[in-house]
Amino acid sequence: MKVAVKCESPLLQKSLELFLSRYLSPLKSCDIVISDQRLDIDKKLIYISNDEDADLQKPFSKSQLILALEKLVKNDKERKNILSLVDDIEQKDEEQDSLDRLDFKFLEDRIEKLTKEYQENLLKTIRAFYEK
Repeated sequence: MKVAVKCESPLLQKSLELFLSRYLSPLKSCDIVISDQRLDIDKKLIYISNDEDADLQKPFSKSQLILALEKLVKNDKERKNILSLVDDIEQKDEEQDSLDRLDFKFLEDRIEKLTKEYQENLLKTIRAFYEK
């Protein structure tokens, strides 16, 4: 897990950097951004504020911060697992459709072969009857 910290508050910035020193990464290569402002970015964001809709409300402890990070990572893994499961189901459905088409083609070929054999036998019987 790579985390970038981008805060307006210098005190919050430094605190987060100390708490997360082993996870810190530049903004370009991080997985998660922690900020005290709403950012319009393509990365997962943990928003820290006094607001009720904040991911982590001030004041917070190091353990609360770590729990918020773990929750975000867990939710992301679950979402990825669900997407992977959906992809697997769709792939299996496509494979089954393909097998069904193959089975149906086999059945069509078998019916055609049996019909030709029946037709030949029927014609032989009719010829034999009229040749007597």
